[in-house]
Amino acid sequence: MRIAVLALQGAFIEHEQMLSRLGIDTFEIRQLSDWQQPKDGLILPGGESTVQARLMRELGLMEPIRQDILDGLPVFATCAGLILLAKQEDGKPRTGALGVMDIDVRRNAYGRQLGSFNAKGEVKGIAPDFPMTFIRAPYIHKALSPDVEILSTVDDHIVAARQGNILATAFHPELDDERLHQWWCTEIVR
Repeated sequence: MRIAVLALQGAFIEHEQMLSRLGIDTFEIRQLSDWQQPKDGLILPGGESTVQARLMRELGLMEPIRQDILDGLPVFATCAGLILLAKQEDGKPRTGALGVMDIDVRRNAYGRQLGSFNAKGEVKGIAPDFPMTFIRAPYIHKALSPDVEILSTVDDHIVAARQGNILATAFHPELDDERLHQWWCTEIVR
């Protein structure tokens, strides 16, 4: 198994370290030629979604990544990555992003940096007590399709969901617990 990690900005190294602990090979996506390498899945890390989207467009990565996800490439997105995947933000269509997941997101939903927090919650089918670190986190305001499976909520907000080959979380599992990465690799990437 070989996983591509978008490495333009944000918390990509933490994902690489997590996958390495699980014995999974990774490589970084920094330019279009990197994207052309064989891969079994993609990690979209947390960070700043506006910066990541701008860099993806400038480097010619947006459309190839979008098309490969639509064609079934497994993707795991955290925090900013979740925003990149969303079809809507605050009820309005997202433009200039991947827009491949049938969700409506709220950016910085818990406030700015001071609104960051830790929680424990159930992640359906994975853990009853998963540790969750939220850093300037979004949440999923609503699913736009019955194809979106809600995996976790915190304070009545959706913080983890799956739609086919896509897994997205508002929190940062790469900082706390390997079970979600392991589940993604065995259940979605295979």
